[in-house]
Amino acid sequence: MSDADAALMEASLIAVADAGIDIRLPLFERFFDAYPNRRASFISVDAASRRMTDETLAMMLGLAQREGWVWPLIAELVFTHRNYGALPIAEYDAFIDRTVGELELAAAPVWSDATAAAWQRHADALKAMIRKARAEWASAMPAGAPQVA
Repeated sequence: MSDADAALMEASLIAVADAGIDIRLPLFERFFDAYPNRRASFISVDAASRRMTDETLAMMLGLAQREGWVWPLIAELVFTHRNYGALPIAEYDAFIDRTVGELELAAAPVWSDATAAAWQRHADALKAMIRKARAEWASAMPAGAPQVA
């Protein structure tokens, strides 16, 4: 299923790139609408939005492609995000879901039920790996890890 998923996911990303659509700004505006207090966490929304959007999409596609770099990147990002305090898991989930949602809007001409299912499978896998990384860091460094919500 991952090879077919990866092909569908790549096709949607190519369609968005070919259309010249940048999903990051509407993604972040919708995220900040839902979590207005989170805006203050960002020194530069422009810089962070580029990196976070690209990393989120790349990790989901990497999971579909069975890439070995995905788990270490997730573990590192979860560790470094502790600098922002105890981020609720709901915020991670919401950002991932909103990323897929913005991609769907932008890729509408090529988006299908199969494309949606492919992205959702790997969004769910990413969410599970974030939970795993948080639990492992909390176990390895209980005094230095923020409480997970």
